[in-house]
Amino acid sequence: MDADPYRRKLHYRAHHRGTREADAMVGGFFDHCSAQWGAVEYEWFERLLDEQDVDIMAWALGTAEPDPAFAGPLMDQMMKLDFIVLPEGLSTHKS
Repeated sequence: MDADPYRRKLHYRAHHRGTREADAMVGGFFDHCSAQWGAVEYEWFERLLDEQDVDIMAWALGTAEPDPAFAGPLMDQMMKLDFIVLPEGLSTHKS
């Protein structure tokens, strides 16, 4: 567990969004990327956490243009969706 209370707070907020999908997307992004972040990136992410899950997910999935306040390299990284791990038993292909 991270010893930094600020990072722990962000981790908790990222993983407790209210839906499994949002938890996987926002929490997965935090887990995958935050170790390389500096103060500017953490500030961006903390502001992102104040947005509605439906908006964040639409931006990341590319079904809506990101709010200009969030457009840029971090949103581009989030849009890759390469950090999402599906829970065991779920599959993206049909049998």
